[in-house]
Amino acid sequence: MSKPVELTDTNFDDEVLKSDKPVLVDFWAEWCGPCRMIGPVVEEMASEYDGKAKIGKLNVDFNPNVSVKYGIRSIPALLIFKDGEVVDQIVGAVPKTHLVKQLEAQFN
Repeated sequence: MSKPVELTDTNFDDEVLKSDKPVLVDFWAEWCGPCRMIGPVVEEMASEYDGKAKIGKLNVDFNPNVSVKYGIRSIPALLIFKDGEVVDQIVGAVPKTHLVKQLEAQFN
């Protein structure tokens, strides 16, 4: 079972911007209730999309540089990257079907 990639200010460029697959990044924090609600969905998607897309989590409390670079002001914020560019952004705890739809749109 695949787990989300733990993203940091240090590995973000290599893991996300240079990825040859679409990447869903969950910007979160321990103290954020809605982040804890969406966390299990992100975990499930990491397994379901193993080999097709990369799913990662970035703790905003410990990685301020990436969070500031992408203007993260509310969490959870989920950004979808393709070819090193942000192609979609979802803010708040949304249903899994919504996340799947947004991610699958990048496979076309």
